Amino acid sequence: MDPPVWLEEYKTRHKAGMAARRLVASFCKDLIVEHRLPCEGFNDFESLGYPAHFIEDELLCTLGIEGWEYFIQKYCAKKILYFMRQETTMSKFKEFLQRPAKQQDILEGAVLIDQYCNPLEDVSFADIQAQIENILAKVKAYLTIKNSRHPSLSLPAGVGSFIEDIGLQAQALDALNHVLFFDLKFKGNVADFYNPLNSYMHQVLVDRTGIPISLSVLYLTLAMHLGVLLEPVNFPHHFMLRWCQGTHGSPLITDYVYVDAFGSGKHLTAKECEHMIGQPVTEEFYAAVSTKEVLQRMVGNLLNLGKRESKDRTFMLLRVSLDLYLAMYPDSVQHLLLQARLYFHLGIWPEKVLDILQNIQALDPSQHGAVAYLVQHTLEHIERKKDDSVLHAKLRSKEKEVCYSVGLIMRHKRYGYSCVIFSWDPLCMMPPDWMENLDLYNLTKGINQPFYSVLLDDGTCNYVSQEDLEPHPSPAEISHPDVSLYFSEFAGNHYIANKELQLQYPEDADLINQKSVDSQPDASLQEP
Repeated sequence: MDPPVWLEEYKTRHKAGMAARRLVASFCKDLIVEHRLPCEGFNDFESLGYPAHFIEDELLCTLGIEGWEYFIQKYCAKKILYFMRQETTMSKFKEFLQRPAKQQDILEGAVLIDQYCNPLEDVSFADIQAQIENILAKVKAYLTIKNSRHPSLSLPAGVGSFIEDIGLQAQALDALNHVLFFDLKFKGNVADFYNPLNSYMHQVLVDRTGIPISLSVLYLTLAMHLGVLLEPVNFPHHFMLRWCQGTHGSPLITDYVYVDAFGSGKHLTAKECEHMIGQPVTEEFYAAVSTKEVLQRMVGNLLNLGKRESKDRTFMLLRVSLDLYLAMYPDSVQHLLLQARLYFHLGIWPEKVLDILQNIQALDPSQHGAVAYLVQHTLEHIERKKDDSVLHAKLRSKEKEVCYSVGLIMRHKRYGYSCVIFSWDPLCMMPPDWMENLDLYNLTKGINQPFYSVLLDDGTCNYVSQEDLEPHPSPAEISHPDVSLYFSEFAGNHYIANKELQLQYPEDADLINQKSVDSQPDASLQEP
């Protein structure tokens, strides 16, 4: 008899959970030992061999663990989940771009951008559609009061049916303006215009504020469900929608009313649009644009914000917006060069930098100077990394602030756990966001103090500041599977480093032995 379906699913979920935990543990170790985050270059999640949602569930369980002592596990799980979801979203975004233009729903594209930029948020296209349906229901309820026979009320579900009569279209837009801007208080975010949250559809619906393009996407989508065809217009400095008053597709800009969703659905003539931005505009800027061009402008806005962002030393907004832009325009030499320079500046993915530079050289040989400079320095960076991988002796005589040695059994002052030191750095070597998330800058001595890599009794690893550690009053063996990788034996109150660790920390054993001698009672003072 075959086992029940639930049992097979349980076994698969259990195995997936084990695989996810092993992955987190592996990344934690790499982060602590080598101070690098391999998941930034890890994109082969399918190689784990389990359904992605099972892996995600285990990562989310790790994120739910209480206690700062599990910060590194949570940090790595969060990073893995971040890149895992981004990979899934990018695949969907590229598939979206391959569709015929008529099958590219502008709201869906905007939500995919939102999901890629915010992979740890629960951004769901279905949820956003449900919220829009809720707004639409309110608009129809208001429209029923004004005209119970309005054709918008009986349109079939979905988008594709449009009302021909301009007067009836006007009634539908009036109802939309009343509900969206008067009842629900949606508005342009004048006070905080350059906040990237204004570009994310899920946040626009939460805060009820946005910039011209995000509010236009919302407005256009609602209007289409009401049977009113509006078209996006890539107007300079202020994204608009146009509403045809004559023959559909007319080339005359005077045949259109321009709708300003940022200005509460205000209707403008072409001349009033020019007056609003304070400069004359050629007729080509009044033309309708494709969904892809709308998404390009949305991503372009995020790119510009990413370039301005000075607080985030990981430049994550710039990185994700570059990814999205290059998914749309993979041969854009300008953006490829910016991406190569960004990765080079951050010191990540040097091999990928070389691939990007090779692509740039093939696309535009005139960029040879910039490419040659980056190639040379990237190769030097790779050589330095190879050199860094060779063990170099760390001498405490040169790092006089380092108080503790490898092999010592320690106790965390705040969390009370026991651990053994297997590595130290004269100052914190972790990524900037790791330091910020742990609030290390507010430690008494900040990040410019020794930090120790330690093995914990619960089988995990950690990276701890010197001020948070103290010698254990009752040192005992540490139950960690990696103890044998670093130490040859336990000597009663400390571990003895193996030959490799002794070569890396040649002065640490002498300090431990000296402290052991100092702790012995003086024989001359003992009673005869």
